[in-house]
Amino acid sequence: MPISPPPAGWFRAPEGYERTWVGLALVWCIIMFLAMPYWHFKGKQNSTGEAYKVTPEAFAERTKRFIEQNKTGEKLNGFDVVAPAPGSDVYLLAKMWSYEPAVLKLKKDQQYRLHLSALDLNHGFSLQPMNINFHILPGYDHVITLTPTMAGEYTVVCNEFCGIGHHMMTSRIIVE
Repeated sequence: MPISPPPAGWFRAPEGYERTWVGLALVWCIIMFLAMPYWHFKGKQNSTGEAYKVTPEAFAERTKRFIEQNKTGEKLNGFDVVAPAPGSDVYLLAKMWSYEPAVLKLKKDQQYRLHLSALDLNHGFSLQPMNINFHILPGYDHVITLTPTMAGEYTVVCNEFCGIGHHMMTSRIIVE
């Protein structure tokens, strides 16, 4: 049987409640269209988009130098505590199934530039309980300007499944 056009008069314009629902959906689309740029620019909900291409090896080397220069001599659960100076660049490298450094110590109300990258495959950066989430890709240095405003201990978890050890991929940020 060949495909044939529909019979004449098959289409009817929306009427009654259907017309109301189509109108509400259109109004909601317009509201959301206007809300997205508002929250991006006024709500400060999104990253600045500052990112650079980098080789994973070069970023790993920068992270290693950063850790060596900023070790405090303290240990937390067997991991070195790294405490960079306020206003400095902070490096966090994601790799199967850990972050380097595992423990960062930052000062409250001080600004830092947090550089995020991955060594091997896609990872996630989820700062809990603050609900800050980023996708970390190998080959890109994503920079977040960060000013901690509340003292406490925060957990960083990988929210992008990265293999069998994914559940152990955590890090800690301590704000004093």
